[in-house]
Amino acid sequence: MDFDITKKKINYFKMGKLYCFKYYFNDKQVFEELSKYYNKEKYRFECPTVGDRNKIIKYLWKVGFDFNVIEDLNEYIVKIDRTKDYISILKDSIEQTEIGRDRIFLMKDIASVEYAIEQGAERHIDKNQIIFH
Repeated sequence: MDFDITKKKINYFKMGKLYCFKYYFNDKQVFEELSKYYNKEKYRFECPTVGDRNKIIKYLWKVGFDFNVIEDLNEYIVKIDRTKDYISILKDSIEQTEIGRDRIFLMKDIASVEYAIEQGAERHIDKNQIIFH
């Protein structure tokens, strides 16, 4: 696939055996086409297999999207003390967990990481202890 600056970019995150992404589709037909992959509890799309992921990528490519498959999550992880307000960070996260006094978030893109930092979060350093699923 060629890089096209007119296409909207979506980051696909490899988390264990799942491929996940978060995106709000304005087009109801696009959402309905992908609805079987939507996890309502986590507000994200999940693909259990590479085949499913490729099927979605092929479909969305046709309707104007481009993708980055992210396997190294490090750049997208932030933390914030769990006593601080985190609601504005949560809405742009793919996954979250708690470790000690921190809430750890996997953010959907670099802009969301930067916004989270503006809201009081910081990059999480010890990434080896985090398990997202």
